[in-house]
Amino acid sequence: MQKGVDYPGVCVVFFCHDGKGSVVLAKRSLNARDEQGRWDIGGGGLEFGVTVEETLRKEIEEEYGTEVLAHEFLGFRDVHREHSGKSTHWIALDFKVRVSREKVKNSELHKFEEVRWFALNALPSPLHSQLPGFLEKYRDRL
Repeated sequence: MQKGVDYPGVCVVFFCHDGKGSVVLAKRSLNARDEQGRWDIGGGGLEFGVTVEETLRKEIEEEYGTEVLAHEFLGFRDVHREHSGKSTHWIALDFKVRVSREKVKNSELHKFEEVRWFALNALPSPLHSQLPGFLEKYRDRL
């Protein structure tokens, strides 16, 4: 049984910012599971027995090599899409997270081509397919 395919998976999604108007995005490499070459905010699946906050902190450390300075739960999204010809269903728990701009780095070189800071009103292209909906839903809180 595969989470997100055979039953709904649960994930944390994090919009990391520096508190000064910039957001960090990662460009997905050819080794990424899907949406290669697209810019995305971070995320990771919730594992049995691990709390949401522990998952949030672990994933940010794994992806960006830094710790959480502050976080705010924004809400959730019911995410339905296609992946490798299969329908997927994820419940995304969305967070706004402040991190240290100076400490952020690409800690998953196998998964990301690069990690870079952008102004919220000047995001790169192409974006991950789910990012525009995230930005629209939470724009007044980002």
